[in-house]
Amino acid sequence: MTEGRRTDWRRKLTSRKLWAAAAEFVSMLILALRGGQETAERVAAIIMAGAGVMAYILGEGLADAAGAGPGGGQNPRDMV
Repeated sequence: MTEGRRTDWRRKLTSRKLWAAAAEFVSMLILALRGGQETAERVAAIIMAGAGVMAYILGEGLADAAGAGPGGGQNPRDMV
């Protein structure tokens, strides 16, 4: 990696293309190892569901971090 360039892992891990490719790879691997079509479909569905949950959690975390100010994001007047 070159100096001054950073990988944006949050963006990469929330990419639907990445998770679709991973699900496809694992599904094809299951089929190549003589696993059943139903098993491959279930594993792909689990991978995509996990990707959706991960994207939601990271997205909410980023939104919370963006809204948090120097005081931790809570205004004492809002707590009344």
